[in-house]
Amino acid sequence: IGLSLRHGRKHLVRSVMEGATYAMRDTLEIIQEMNIPVKQVRLSGGGARSEFWRQMQADIYGKKVVTINAEEGPAYGVALLAAAGTGAYKNVVEACTKTISVVTETKPDNATKKIYNKYYPHYGHLYQSLKGDFAAIAKTVEEVG
Repeated sequence: IGLSLRHGRKHLVRSVMEGATYAMRDTLEIIQEMNIPVKQVRLSGGGARSEFWRQMQADIYGKKVVTINAEEGPAYGVALLAAAGTGAYKNVVEACTKTISVVTETKPDNATKKIYNKYYPHYGHLYQSLKGDFAAIAKTVEEVG
């Protein structure tokens, strides 16, 4: 949507990153609607290495984004749960406090955040409008192979 001949590879890559980040913002907003306060978003794994994407996420979420010393994400979390379960730590909170530390912090840029906030309702409207089409395409792909 909105694609023209003036757009190149970098625009397409950026649009995929923005779309994925807007989708994650949807989830973040659901969490906040449940009255669960979110002070920061923690990142791990390969995508967390990109300073560009970390800044984009901070701007789109309007929250501080941090990376942690554990890049393994889910596997590390499972190991911490197991360690707490076996008594190596008193509980999961202690396991996390003693093993996880913040490596980088990225704060939102207010000017860029305002721009993303103006585009976000368009993303939501387009997603709702196209959701049925996405399902139909997925069904066709499944049928055709």
